[in-house]
Amino acid sequence: MRHWLEYLPVWLLAKCVGLLPRPLARAFGVTVGLLVYLFHPRLKQVGLRNLDIAFPAKSRKQKKKILREVYRNLGRQLAEFCLFPRYKKVNVSRVAVYDGFENFAEADARGKGVVFLTGHFGGWEIGSFFHSLQGHPLNIVIRPLDNPHINAMVDSYRRIHGNSTFPKQDFARGLLSSLRRGETVGILMDTNMTPPQGAFVDFFGVPACTATGLARVAVHTDAAVVPAFTIWDKDLSKYRIRFDPALKLIRTGDDEADALANTSAFTKVIENYATRYPEQWLWVHRRWKTRPAGEPPVY
Repeated sequence: MRHWLEYLPVWLLAKCVGLLPRPLARAFGVTVGLLVYLFHPRLKQVGLRNLDIAFPAKSRKQKKKILREVYRNLGRQLAEFCLFPRYKKVNVSRVAVYDGFENFAEADARGKGVVFLTGHFGGWEIGSFFHSLQGHPLNIVIRPLDNPHINAMVDSYRRIHGNSTFPKQDFARGLLSSLRRGETVGILMDTNMTPPQGAFVDFFGVPACTATGLARVAVHTDAAVVPAFTIWDKDLSKYRIRFDPALKLIRTGDDEADALANTSAFTKVIENYATRYPEQWLWVHRRWKTRPAGEPPVY
């Protein structure tokens, strides 16, 4: 019963926002994001702590401004997510455009599968949706939501135009089978992990426990690892789906050392994007929660 009571208002909200004119829907989403910023102090504290680590030279005022923009972006993405059923190939260009598509096309042409290296950045849900609508469906690694009814609804929106999802608990098998078929996989690899699934690599100069599975699978399958980030572009007033050239993987023959070195390189890509566009990364996540043995907690 609890799951249904949680699900019904979420379903109603999604359907109502989905019926609004797009400018009004986005204004509503941004308002919701700013209200969460104002009335959820714990997340704000986490965000400020993370920004203290990443940008010690920035003032508290600058960090609060970054956080407000993070919540604006989250609200904007929420609105666009609710509008997914209305978007078709003929009108989705109002929402997003490609930037560097040739880098994806070149990687895909190898026929060994493509892994999108990305994170909780900008409009990450919009990027996978847009790409599938252009005829390039993804296999997306997800963490299922605790409420099965809400999870099913969110999953149905993600899969409207051919995307597939598989839970992170089935990470290795799902990833391997998709890449062996020459398909594309999207992975958000900027979340806190725990050993043995994760290993410590630097993120903004501080060790962060990070999943090494992507690096292991990429080396094993020879799949192309393409940095892919969905950036909110204020000048365009829409999202840019940015693909960088495929990364050159480190292969020394030492599997453990290679996994750690490639994971470090992948994490550096995410750090670089978060540095260039600080208002678009999810600073409210406790990225440094897991600590090396003997180190004090960050939060």
